[in-house]
Amino acid sequence: MDYMPRIVDAELSSLLKGLPAISLDGPKAVGKTATASRHAATVIPLDDPDQLTLLQADRSRIARVPQPVLLDEWQKDPAMWDAVRRNVDQDARPGQFILAGSASPAVAPTHSGAGRIVHLRMRPMAFSERSLTPPTISLRELLMDATVPIDGESPLTLTDYAAEITRSGFPAIRLQSETFRTATLDGYLSAVIEHDFPDVGYSVRRPATLRGWLAAYAAASSTTASFDSIIRAATPGEAAKPSKTTAQDYREVLAKLWLLDQVPGWMPSRNRLKGLGLAPKHQLADPALAARLLRVSADALISNAAIGPAELRDGPMLGSLFESLVTLSVRVYAQAAGASVFHLRTHGGEHEVDLIIERPDGRVLALEVKLSGTVDDRDTRHLKWLAAQIGPDLLDAAVITTGTVAYRRPDGIAVIPLALLGP
Repeated sequence: MDYMPRIVDAELSSLLKGLPAISLDGPKAVGKTATASRHAATVIPLDDPDQLTLLQADRSRIARVPQPVLLDEWQKDPAMWDAVRRNVDQDARPGQFILAGSASPAVAPTHSGAGRIVHLRMRPMAFSERSLTPPTISLRELLMDATVPIDGESPLTLTDYAAEITRSGFPAIRLQSETFRTATLDGYLSAVIEHDFPDVGYSVRRPATLRGWLAAYAAASSTTASFDSIIRAATPGEAAKPSKTTAQDYREVLAKLWLLDQVPGWMPSRNRLKGLGLAPKHQLADPALAARLLRVSADALISNAAIGPAELRDGPMLGSLFESLVTLSVRVYAQAAGASVFHLRTHGGEHEVDLIIERPDGRVLALEVKLSGTVDDRDTRHLKWLAAQIGPDLLDAAVITTGTVAYRRPDGIAVIPLALLGP
C-alpha cells in the first residue's frame, strides 16, 4: 500500500528538529508505524520477540545505532521508556528517539518523562487526508485575526458523508471492500475486548457486558449523556448491570488504548462566562467503530433515524456520527495549528456550541455542526449568543454542513461543507 501523507508528518518533523524524544501516541491501526518509519533512520519493532530479546540484552544499543531511532510498540517493554529518558538526560541533542505506542503499558515507567519526552497524538485520518476533494478553507486561517474569505464548491453529498463515517479513518481498513472492512472492524473490536484489555492489566470477566457498554457508549456519541444513563442503556431489561466502578475501569482502559477521545467542556480563560457545564462530550477515536458497535451500515444511517437507545439519542444517529467525523477532523487540524478543542454547554442546556477551538492566548473559533446543506437563523442562534458574550475574543464562527457550497451569511457567520475545511 502506498503511503498516504498525514498532517501529523509535518508536526513530527518539526518536533524532531528541536526535541530529543517524541512519543507518537494513538490507537492500533492508526498508521503510527508507517508515519514514524518515514522519519526514522533505525526501526526496532518491540512486538517482534527476537528484537525485544536482543534489545533487553543490550539497552545501550539505542544510543549507538543511526538516529532517529523508532522504538515501535515500546509498551511491550516499559523499561525502554526509562532507558530513553536516561539517554536524553545524558545527551539532549534533538532528533534522537521516536517511541510509538498503541497503549499505555500495564506496568508504568518509573518516570513520566516530563521535560524529556514530548507526546504527539495521532488520530485516524481527518477528512482532508482522505483525498476526496481539495479543501478551500483553512482552519489555521480561521484562527487568525483577519476575516477569511469563504468560498468553494464540493461534489460530495450526504450519501458520501455517511459512507465516510462507516469507511473508517484507519488507513489500511478504509481501502478494503465493504465486506472485508466490516469483518476487519468487528475483529478489531473483538481484539480490544479479548486481548488489549488484558494486555494493559484489566481482566474482562464478562466480555458481553463490556461489548454492551461499548455499544451504549457509541450510541451516546456527540452527546453529554450521563454515565449512569449509558450503564442503563448497556443492559436493557437486565437486572445485572456493570457497576459504576466497572464502567469507570472500562473508560480508563479505553483511554489507555487511545480509543476514547472525549471532548472536554470549555472553561474560558479570558472572559467571565458563568454557568458552563464541564461534562465531556462522548466520542470514540473513529466514528466507524461506533457504527460497527451499533451494527449499522451507511444505508441504515441514512434510512433509519431511530438507531440506538432513545434515552441516549439526541436526534438521528447519522447526525451524531457526522459530528463525530467533523470533531475528528477539526481535532487533527487544530493540533497542527497549536490550538485546543472543547465544546460549550450551559448547565441547563439553554446554549450549546458543538466545538470551541481555542488558541493559546484564549481567543476562540466557534463551530456548529449541522446534518444539512442549508442553514437558517435557528442554526446560528448559539453562535450569535456567544459573540454577544465574549465580543472580540471570538475570532470567527461557522456552521459545518453536508452541503455543496461555502459562503458567508450576511450576519458574518460562515457556512462550510466539511469536505472544504482543511488544515
